[in-house]
Amino acid sequence: MKYALVVAALTSMTLVQSVIAHGPKTSEQSTAPLPAAAAGAMAEGEVRKVDKDAGKITMKHGPISNLEMPGMTMVFRVKDAAMLDQVKAGDKVRFAAEKVGGQFTVTQIEPTK
Repeated sequence: MKYALVVAALTSMTLVQSVIAHGPKTSEQSTAPLPAAAAGAMAEGEVRKVDKDAGKITMKHGPISNLEMPGMTMVFRVKDAAMLDQVKAGDKVRFAAEKVGGQFTVTQIEPTK
């Protein structure tokens, strides 16, 4: 019986120390990605297709750190359709992307030289 009480006391103390040291985790803290601009996350890519009617852009891109995404070719929505007027297929770009409303969305794009 004494052994069980000692183990319970030590376990409780360890848990309390862990919470104090690391702070409580909320679902918002652990799953919400940082906005790309705040994280300074700009990825490199090449525009493969611009679909102005659908408000989408297809890019072959390198890793996107804030989304923990490896390089690949994929279709993104764009935050503002006017962004699609800045680029054309074949352009090399730097861009920021976030998950907005469950969709991977380009929030900033700039052609590179």
